[in-house]
Amino acid sequence: MNIGTVAEKSGLPPKTIRYYEEIGLLRPDRRENGYRDYSMEDVHRLRFLQRSRGLGFSVEECRQLLSLYGDTHRESAEVKAMAEAKLTEIDRKLAELHGLRDMLSHLVANCHGDDRPECPIIDGLSGRTPIQ
Repeated sequence: MNIGTVAEKSGLPPKTIRYYEEIGLLRPDRRENGYRDYSMEDVHRLRFLQRSRGLGFSVEECRQLLSLYGDTHRESAEVKAMAEAKLTEIDRKLAELHGLRDMLSHLVANCHGDDRPECPIIDGLSGRTPIQ
């Protein structure tokens, strides 16, 4: 399969597929003329990468997950530990985002938004007024 076909089947752009090859996440065969020759297994690996990246796993975490994906003797405990760690990280980021939202919401609620120059948002961002 050529890169256009594998891009269509995997849902990833050719540039991403080439990047994954460049960093060693994918190793397609080569034809006699030097062109890449992708297999259905490559398509499965690309879909796996796409889903993993979509769930927030880093490239290095994806490398580990791919290694486990290909290991028929893996222990699911290792996979679960990685997923639990990612879930903890996502929960931490969500808490941080909620805090940011609350802070910004407070600033917006206290700004009159009229023609006067006084602005609690600017004051809060500048550090003149503590952000609560």
